[in-house]
Amino acid sequence: MFKNLMADNVLEMNIVSGFEMRQKAKRFEDEGHKIIHLELGEPDFTTPVNICQAASLAMLRGETHYAPPLGIPAFRSEIAKYVREFKGVPAEAKNVVVTPGAKPILYYTFQAFVKPGDEVVITDPGFPIYRVLTKFMGGKAVALQAKEENSFRLTLEDLVPLVNEKTKLVVLNSPNNPTGSIIEEGELRRMAEFLRDKDLIVLSDEIYDRLYFGEDRLVSIASLPGMQDKTIVLDGFSKAYAMTGWRLGYGVMHESIVKVFNPLIVASNSCTNTFIQFGGIEAYRGSQAEVEVMKEEFKARRDLLVSGLNSIPKVSCSLPDGAFYAFPNFRAFGKSSAELVDLFMEKAFISSLPGDTFGVDLDGYVRFSFATSRDNLNEALGRLESALKKVGV
Repeated sequence: MFKNLMADNVLEMNIVSGFEMRQKAKRFEDEGHKIIHLELGEPDFTTPVNICQAASLAMLRGETHYAPPLGIPAFRSEIAKYVREFKGVPAEAKNVVVTPGAKPILYYTFQAFVKPGDEVVITDPGFPIYRVLTKFMGGKAVALQAKEENSFRLTLEDLVPLVNEKTKLVVLNSPNNPTGSIIEEGELRRMAEFLRDKDLIVLSDEIYDRLYFGEDRLVSIASLPGMQDKTIVLDGFSKAYAMTGWRLGYGVMHESIVKVFNPLIVASNSCTNTFIQFGGIEAYRGSQAEVEVMKEEFKARRDLLVSGLNSIPKVSCSLPDGAFYAFPNFRAFGKSSAELVDLFMEKAFISSLPGDTFGVDLDGYVRFSFATSRDNLNEALGRLESALKKVGV
């Protein structure tokens, strides 16, 4: 209905998401089956109490009216302080844009910088929204393909052949969704040196950088020489602070880009929920102990799941460096990603995401989220092995 009235770019949008798979799983749950949910990128922890209390107190004292479109000044200042200290990017409050979740930063970036015919280099495997927004804006997605034999870690050599005069945006994501891989510091520095003088924008999706399992902090490309002014850093509170339902994110960028984003915010969502921003202030000012506890638990779950997957005959899985996703290879079973996801749902009662939605030439991969209990992961491994034994090769 009304298709003849709708814009073609809207009609062509197609996203296979964890939300959609969760709805499919509900049918089996309604039939009485226990579904193990490995599809949605959502921590199974609750938001730390101090953050909840800060937002609640703000609400009770009347912080329930419109906020400035770019965010409450105190919150923008707190974010800038965090970005300076944790990411090493010399940001100020004037460089910060607060949004309801981090996805609006993606949308505003593509809307502002991608015109029909422009090329966008996107991490592959990568978050499907990058590709969807490229097509939506009339651009051409160019896959920056990471190789499984290199643990899905990108290199400068992967990037160089893809950048030309048509390239307007390069999207990097480290740790990566869906593989959990990082861009190693040496490679990132080489990429920065290569991109520094190019007439383009870099979008650095750093939403998982607090969930890096290495000893040191990850380096933000925006902190490297010559890169701050041409990089938009995307981050938020959903993953590290278990605040998915709060919808609280932000971008850090040159002040001239902030001015471009401001009317886009006013035209789309006016502002970000006021009292929730006070919860964000407390998240960064308060104790970080629970964040570290959650990260260590995710690491333990990673080790359990990846070890278990690699013990199943004909399955291989790289060890993620961060985030809470595993991206196992099931190609030896001769089935497409869609067939595998259906098999796991119908025979093992496991909800997952097809790997081919995350890029090109990824049929036969599946994304599992290990943001669930160790008991669930152990049970899922047993169910998977049983289901796969019944599949002929």
